[in-house]
Amino acid sequence: MFGRLRKKWRKKTAERSEERRPVAPRPEKRAHNLFEAAAAYVSACAEDDQDQIDEAAAWVSPEALSFGVNELACRAVIALARERDESPQTVARTLLGLPVA
Repeated sequence: MFGRLRKKWRKKTAERSEERRPVAPRPEKRAHNLFEAAAAYVSACAEDDQDQIDEAAAWVSPEALSFGVNELACRAVIALARERDESPQTVARTLLGLPVA
């Protein structure tokens, strides 16, 4: 009889301690947005890191990645043009090794 009471007591005590114990939230796997994917993809291409290129390309659809890379290129050219006090067309052609028209 006392054995059964001890078992019930231990079980209740264990349940109460679990109720009081804070549960650590699981880190949610957050989806990457297209700009994060584009930034990771372009920087991986610049460093010739094929593993990172493949990983970043898997974060979003190919269409979204293309849009993100295009947006990043536009912003980079505009920033360089402002920094160099040149037109975006001149900067883009210079970066690609084309003659400045």
